[in-house]
Amino acid sequence: MANGGPVEHGYPHLETVRAALTALYKRLSYDTIRTFSTSVAPADVAFCDTDDLYLGAQRVARELVRHYRLPDARLIVGFREMTHAANVELAAGPEYFVELNDRFRTHRRDIGAALAHEVMHVYLHRLGLSFPGTRDNEILTDTAATYLGAGWLLLDAYRQDAASSQKLGYLTPEEFGYVLAKRALVFHEDPSVWFTSPQAYTAYVKGRQRALRDEQQPPLTAAGWAGRRRYARDRRRAQDRHAAGPGTDAAYAFTPGGPDGHGPLRVSFPCPTCRQWIRVPVRGRVRARCALCRTVWECDT
Repeated sequence: MANGGPVEHGYPHLETVRAALTALYKRLSYDTIRTFSTSVAPADVAFCDTDDLYLGAQRVARELVRHYRLPDARLIVGFREMTHAANVELAAGPEYFVELNDRFRTHRRDIGAALAHEVMHVYLHRLGLSFPGTRDNEILTDTAATYLGAGWLLLDAYRQDAASSQKLGYLTPEEFGYVLAKRALVFHEDPSVWFTSPQAYTAYVKGRQRALRDEQQPPLTAAGWAGRRRYARDRRRAQDRHAAGPGTDAAYAFTPGGPDGHGPLRVSFPCPTCRQWIRVPVRGRVRARCALCRTVWECDT
């Protein structure tokens, strides 16, 4: 939790975020992810200063448990002094003890954001899905919470002015915006209407621009002129050399199609939705369907 200190910006964890999206689709499946088409509503996790601290925290925790479809999980929420925003004991269940930073006693509107992350820890724990190392596992947790409809709360908790700053989660504000935009493109929603923080809105706009760039890379037909020209040059080199290898863009790679290395050329590229690699023949206009997230892409190979 950045509390008055510097807030990291940019996309330093982007590759881990993308790996988390792929892992989420592989572990949950397309059908399960589609059941999270509705995000957590602001009214369901609203917390005003007149609410009882403990009863209100329990109510928000129950709402997030319901959203993540953990009906047999019970969260017991407490508060104590700590460095991090929150902590959860990942026991066998069904009861899980969550401790929130004492700061949330007076910053109650951000309790939902802290619990969105901690309840996702419980969800991933039950799935048996994790990444090696604390840092990468926390990035997985933030990514999953955001993609499954509760992470907009974490981004909205980012506030900054001349005197102070606050940010929750391990992703940068722009990375939260990137994952939110990925979700928005799939489920056709606009999370920006829920933001109360102007800094969160700005970060979302930047993240959305980065997410849209994923859908504008060759060999996709939406690629710009410069990308198409670069792709054509790389394709010509691959055809002349009859050799496999990545293009200069590193967002695609050419490989021979036959087992002897002399078959028709193929090109592989990451699906803009789930980042699973797709492999199609190099033969002009083709439609590529991702086997993992079932998205169909128009390509000019």
